[in-house]
Amino acid sequence: MSLKERVYSVLVVSSSESLNGALRDLLPEVKYSPVRFVPTVDAAKRAVTDREYDFVIISSPLPDDVGTRFAVDVCTSKGTVALLLVKAELLADTLEKVTEHGVFTLAKPLSKAVLSMALGWLAAARERLRKEESKNLSMEEKMEEIRFVNRAKWLLISQLKMDEPEAHRYIEKQAMDRCVTKKQVAEEIIKTYL
Repeated sequence: MSLKERVYSVLVVSSSESLNGALRDLLPEVKYSPVRFVPTVDAAKRAVTDREYDFVIISSPLPDDVGTRFAVDVCTSKGTVALLLVKAELLADTLEKVTEHGVFTLAKPLSKAVLSMALGWLAAARERLRKEESKNLSMEEKMEEIRFVNRAKWLLISQLKMDEPEAHRYIEKQAMDRCVTKKQVAEEIIKTYL
């Protein structure tokens, strides 16, 4: 899927109607869906338990909390990118607390142009996370295949008295001859001997 076709889910945590209005204009449904607005950190915590969001935009302070801890927590969850908006005089202190956790931070007030640019940064960061997730998934799949193959090899060794290189060659040859994966051959061996 190309970046132009990508659709991002967004949670906006803000009690500011002017910011919410500006974000509504910058978050067209064709590129951002669903977009959910909540006014408090408590409501945001409930929202992120209902579903994962690609972007979480937090306008600090909120009626029930500053939002810094929530921004950090959201970034540690899989695949979510956070943007924290703080008063200009708090920017330096906030950056010191959240930067190491991957939270993007901007000083308020800000223009629509800056907000639009920030959405581009969030998209870039989210796409990078997507690539990492895909690498991790393929590594997990490979490790799972290795576990199955090793288990099958030990069954061949114990049941058919093969040595380890023979068992390994047997599984590889079966996979090649039948045009299936080594994992599929290993699963069949495991079903046969267990």
